[in-house]
Amino acid sequence: MAILHFQPTHELSETFSLQGQALKLTTKEDIQPHLDALEKLKKVTKLDLSGNTIGVEASEALADFIKTHDSVRLNLQEANFADLYTSRLVDEVVGSLTAFLPVFLQCEKLEILNLSDNAFGLRTIDQLESYISNAVHLKHLILSNNGMGPHAGERIGKALFLLAQNKRKQNLPFLETFICGRNRLENGSCVYLALGLKAHGDGLKNVKLYQNGIRPKGVATLLHYGLKFNKNLKVLDLQDNTFTKVGSSVLADCLPIWSETLEELNLNDCLLKKIGANQVFSVFLGTKFTKLAVLKAEYNEMVQETLEDVLIPALVDDNLPMLTQLELNGNWFEEDSEPLDLLQGRFPDLDLDDLEEPDSEEEEEEEDKAEQLDHVATEELEKELAETNVDNLATELSKTHI
Repeated sequence: MAILHFQPTHELSETFSLQGQALKLTTKEDIQPHLDALEKLKKVTKLDLSGNTIGVEASEALADFIKTHDSVRLNLQEANFADLYTSRLVDEVVGSLTAFLPVFLQCEKLEILNLSDNAFGLRTIDQLESYISNAVHLKHLILSNNGMGPHAGERIGKALFLLAQNKRKQNLPFLETFICGRNRLENGSCVYLALGLKAHGDGLKNVKLYQNGIRPKGVATLLHYGLKFNKNLKVLDLQDNTFTKVGSSVLADCLPIWSETLEELNLNDCLLKKIGANQVFSVFLGTKFTKLAVLKAEYNEMVQETLEDVLIPALVDDNLPMLTQLELNGNWFEEDSEPLDLLQGRFPDLDLDDLEEPDSEEEEEEEDKAEQLDHVATEELEKELAETNVDNLATELSKTHI
């Protein structure tokens, strides 16, 4: 999984890392030697425990250490707790998060949190929702491959909305990065995810929601009710969700909003189909994207006419002046054609070894009849969320027991 890289903002930083050591930290005695090593550092800005497995007692010991040692609590900027619960029971994961998350709220410089590749599912959503709602100093949240499902995804969306309200109350910057791929979010989570993303407005710059089983109606909902309000997007990754004409049409409407900010757009395996691909790529013909460097649109049933009549003219007109990486494999192009030769001359790394044959368009028309953007009374939902009392969520979380 590609992860954005963020640079620490303070000098003289120290990283404490046990990354990838496959340690089994169950008891306080198991983790104590590592706490002793951590205690020797004067200013810990990054804590990386990824690739190990931790139990409740060890988690409580580490949480207590962070809480009582200013070297960590007052300086921690980044916590990588990805892949931390292999072989652990659900109750152990709940207990561990119950120990860690309230302490993370006390780390006022903690801006980057990675909790990916942990089997959270629905049992941990109370802890996650409460933490996210109150993590006012957080700027980059990475939650991928956590087995969320649509209901948990909906509650994450609500938490993002509440987080924005709490940040606004304290005049703190909005969330910049939200990565939540491979989580089976599906259509059921999309309304509240859209509202949660919208709430972070111009502050949100990086959104990755790849491989979530989101269908065209859900994609359209995310874009229309959410992402189009995030006018400073730099990275948008919706890989391996399903667009067809419905989602593609809404994306085409939104793309010009990001013409001066967007640097990477990943639409690989999104099934734009013939009409949708033409709608999306026609935007590049009519609008100049001054910073777009990466454009990925593999396996989308894009046809030769779109290549010849839209994409190549957009390149010739210099509407994509910064484009250095283009991915178009698996589309319906004519092998050994002059337009493909032109593209490969411009992009030497362009891979076109798996071109496909066109299918019937009747299937596309039937699918689009069943997938349409629903009208959602978003103002009422936002009002309801804004009236939610979250002042005591952190306190309630600290009282939670297994």
